[in-house]
Amino acid sequence: MVVADRVGGAARQLGGKVQDAAGGFAGSDRTSVEGRLREAHGTAEHLYGQAKDAVRHVAEEVSDQVEDAYDQGRRYAWEGHQRSVAWPHASLLVAGLLGFGLGLLVSRL
Repeated sequence: MVVADRVGGAARQLGGKVQDAAGGFAGSDRTSVEGRLREAHGTAEHLYGQAKDAVRHVAEEVSDQVEDAYDQGRRYAWEGHQRSVAWPHASLLVAGLLGFGLGLLVSRL
């Protein structure tokens, strides 16, 4: 989490509100305008921090999903390998029967 941008922005925003109120109370237009400017800058900084947090969160979610998909694919590949190793005779038997059947079909033509 990017706390510095959001906290700094909120502090600047609050400081700008206080400066704007103080300028209004004292009758100083310049101080009031500077306060509003500081408040706007603080709001922008706070929103920037929120956007950075949102992007970081999405990137972490995507990374986690990609890692899960990779692990699942690796697990499926390992299970397929184990099944092929466990039944090598069955694979040879099926291949032999197919070859024998094709041989019969070709020899009758």
